[in-house]
Amino acid sequence: MKNTGPNALVPTDHELLSVARTAIDVEAESVAALGARLGEEFLVALRCVLDASGRVIVTGVGKSGLVARKIASTLSSTGTPALFLHPTEGAHGDVGVLVEGDVLLVVSKSGANEELVTLLPAVRSVGATVIAITGSPDSLLAEAADVVLDASVEEEACQYDVAPTASSTVALVLGDAFALALVRARGLNEDDFARLHPGGALGRRLLWTVRDVMLKGEEVPTAAKDATLSTVMNLIAHQRGTVAIVDKERLVGVLTAGDLTRFASRCPDFLGQPVYRAMTKEPQIASLDELAVIVRSRMEEHGVMALPVIDQDRLVGMVHLHDILRAGIHE
Repeated sequence: MKNTGPNALVPTDHELLSVARTAIDVEAESVAALGARLGEEFLVALRCVLDASGRVIVTGVGKSGLVARKIASTLSSTGTPALFLHPTEGAHGDVGVLVEGDVLLVVSKSGANEELVTLLPAVRSVGATVIAITGSPDSLLAEAADVVLDASVEEEACQYDVAPTASSTVALVLGDAFALALVRARGLNEDDFARLHPGGALGRRLLWTVRDVMLKGEEVPTAAKDATLSTVMNLIAHQRGTVAIVDKERLVGVLTAGDLTRFASRCPDFLGQPVYRAMTKEPQIASLDELAVIVRSRMEEHGVMALPVIDQDRLVGMVHLHDILRAGIHE
């Protein structure tokens, strides 16, 4: 909202930068203070989740509700099944999603939201555990919770100490810390993360194999070793520069644009020569179940753009570096 009154003062660039830097400093100091407060209550909360037979249900309203949604998402993506429950919808029937063995994680700056407090009797009736992340450790919510995680701040980053800024940041950081501590407690590793993120870069790097990215069937350019180089040149030009040379289905070599250029420099009448004279007879190969990221590394190490894929001595495909990169598979 613009200040359009007659006495409005236009802030200088220096003043605007000062406000922004002060906000960052306040939030950074609030997060640092949070780290110093972590202790036995945090460990108790971790044990509640680790020992629970059910899921973690995360709830909150307003800015705390947005933080709660993010915490639920982070927990789920790091190996702790979780979902977000809107407290208003919970009060009108959706609290039925909670069952014995679940943990309700409540995020609230004030700890006095009527919507949240209204939920607690129903939560108690099903035998769920309540963990509160709150900026008011003496609130009604804190008194009703089994475990309280202190997310209080001395002041908001807002210059009027009104808008939830430092408080929402602290709650968010506390949620991240909680999720990552659970990862360590569960002993999860990169393979576990890959299974939880099959569509992301990590999943592609750790799960995708050569069979996921290779060309196969009629897409694979092939030629017989006795074919003349003139008949193979069209394949070289239009099939990305690498042709598999086969004897029936058995790979006997590859012919690349580089091979053809080098041979032509030595043999001016190369067009009528058989393929086997110019081909690489012992090429690098790939197998179906190799990780694509490993094959990419080998291709880069040897300076090749494509590898034939072999299964039980049979040519079954061709994997190109461009296809691996296009799939988003990186080191």
